[in-house]
Amino acid sequence: MSDAELNARNVRRHIADRLSGFPDRIELRDAKPGETVLLLNHMHQPEQTSCRSSHAIFVRKGAEAQYDEINIIPDPLRIRLVALRTFDIGHDMIEAEIAEGTQLKFLIKQFFDRPETAYLHARYATHGRYAVRINRVQEEQP
Repeated sequence: MSDAELNARNVRRHIADRLSGFPDRIELRDAKPGETVLLLNHMHQPEQTSCRSSHAIFVRKGAEAQYDEINIIPDPLRIRLVALRTFDIGHDMIEAEIAEGTQLKFLIKQFFDRPETAYLHARYATHGRYAVRINRVQEEQP
């Protein structure tokens, strides 16, 4: 699409001009300088609650594989200040914290130790852009 066509859909094309400034929402990696990204609105909390929410995300041109790792904090989260929000089964927010990415593993465990926590949302704290939903890992049954 042309820039005019993207703009008509409230999407903006950017060329990454630095590392760690354009975190791709699909592969959860930072776009490299010179790579093209689209900035668009994404409904990441679609349930009909008071916590319904959407915000801007970057999607890198050519992103193919959705990030799908377990118990690994991806680099874009690990190197940034992150807002972590906990939600219950009814999609209501229980608690929220802001932490350095290096502290996320501990904070995620602490939040999931609460039985009422169904899932978490992580946002990049400085711009508030949605990063990822974090689900509780299901224990394997013997």
